[in-house]
Amino acid sequence: MPRRARAPRAAFPHLGPLDAPIPISTGTARLTLENDGSVLLDVNGVPSSHLHPDPEHLVFEYMRWMLLVIDLHLETQGGEAPQLAHLGGGGCSLPRAIAAGRPRSRQIVVELDALLADQVREWFDLPRSPQLRLRVDDALGALASWREDRFDVLVRDVFRGAVTPDELTTVEAAAHADRVLREGGLYLANCAAPPGTGLMADEVATLRAVFPHVGVIAEPAHLTGRRRGNCVLLASRLPLPDGVDRALRSDAVSVRLARSAQVEALTRAGRVREGT
Repeated sequence: MPRRARAPRAAFPHLGPLDAPIPISTGTARLTLENDGSVLLDVNGVPSSHLHPDPEHLVFEYMRWMLLVIDLHLETQGGEAPQLAHLGGGGCSLPRAIAAGRPRSRQIVVELDALLADQVREWFDLPRSPQLRLRVDDALGALASWREDRFDVLVRDVFRGAVTPDELTTVEAAAHADRVLREGGLYLANCAAPPGTGLMADEVATLRAVFPHVGVIAEPAHLTGRRRGNCVLLASRLPLPDGVDRALRSDAVSVRLARSAQVEALTRAGRVREGT
C-alpha cells in the first residue's frame, strides 16, 4: 500500500490564537497568518513585526535595508563572532534573520514587554542564548548600563505607539550609543518621521553632534518630508560601508542612500535634541 504524503509542517507550529487580542504586559498583541505562511504581529494596534517562514526573508522594507548594511559592515570588519545589540524586540524579525545568516553571531535584544518577550520566543521558535538573548528592560536603561566598547552593531527600533520615545532621540542617547560601540562600530536607527515635524532633520543633526559619519537610507518622498515613512539612520566613527547605495538598487522599493549634500542640508535644518 503506497504511503500517504505527509502534510507540510507549519512554519510556526506554536503560534498563539490568531486574529484575536492576546494579553501582554503593555496591552494586547494580535497575530495574523498570511497566505504565504508569514505572520504579522501587531502590538497595541500597530504593526510591529512580520515573520516569514524563511528567517532571512524580511517583509518590512526598512529591516531589509538594515540587514543589507549590517552584512556589508560585518564583512569589512571580520571577526568570528560579532556582537550585536537591538533596542526594541517585538517579534525579533531582524535578529532572527541575522542569526540564520550568521549563526556564530551573538545578539542581545532588549524588549520592555515581559509577556511578549516570553511568547515570541515560543511562537516563532527563536534561537536560544547565547546566539540570541532576550533582556526584559527599558531600552534607555539597558543602553546606559552597558559597558563601553561592547558591540560591533547597535540597532534602535523602539516605538511607543507609532513614534520613537523622545528620550532615545537625544544627544545623550547618541553618546551612549557611541560609548557602547567598539571602534568603527555601526549604529542603525529606525526613524518614522511624520511630515512637517522635522524629526528626521533633528535626528540627523543630533547624530552628527556625536558621530563623524552619518547617513540616511530613505525613499525620495520620505527624504524631502513629503510623506511619512520609515527611514534608516546610520552613524559611525569610521566611514560607512562601501557599496550601500549600489546594493540598495536591488531592493523592490526605490530607495537610496542620501547624498552627502542632502545629509548636510538635513543637519543644517535640524536641531540637536537634548534630554530634559
